[in-house]
Amino acid sequence: MLGVTRRALGGTPAVPCARVLSLFGEHAAGWLLLGAGGWLVGRRRREWATAAAGVLLAHGSAVGVKRVVRRVRPVLDAVPALVATPSRLSFPSAHAASTAAAAYGYGPLLGRRLLTTALGAMAVSRVLLGVHWPTDVLAGALLGRGVAAGVRWTAARRDAR
Repeated sequence: MLGVTRRALGGTPAVPCARVLSLFGEHAAGWLLLGAGGWLVGRRRREWATAAAGVLLAHGSAVGVKRVVRRVRPVLDAVPALVATPSRLSFPSAHAASTAAAAYGYGPLLGRRLLTTALGAMAVSRVLLGVHWPTDVLAGALLGRGVAAGVRWTAARRDAR
């Protein structure tokens, strides 16, 4: 799948776009800055804070799982990595986890379609850049969605008291 993705998109503007997404998603920084900006605007602050907490916890969960599973990133001569990574660990994709959490948490605030598109683009970018197996990305997205849903559920219970 990495080779197919690279052959299909490797010589297109998708590669520079994927590099930008990689930078944006590194350590969930772009998503956390988006949440901070939404909170600073002053409308729906609790929702912005809850969504940002989901992003942060999803990223941290993915990093924790990586340290337990210890699956290494792809190393393929035909698909060399096109970006540097902070570790050699691959499963699950923390970029996919934080982006899925952002899509779930910020979706009601910014539009679900926009953020679902961002999640799809981030998922493809990780494979295109040669730094994740497709299963890493899928697992990261599922983990991120689950963590964000758990954070929202917990916040709603707290608010109901």
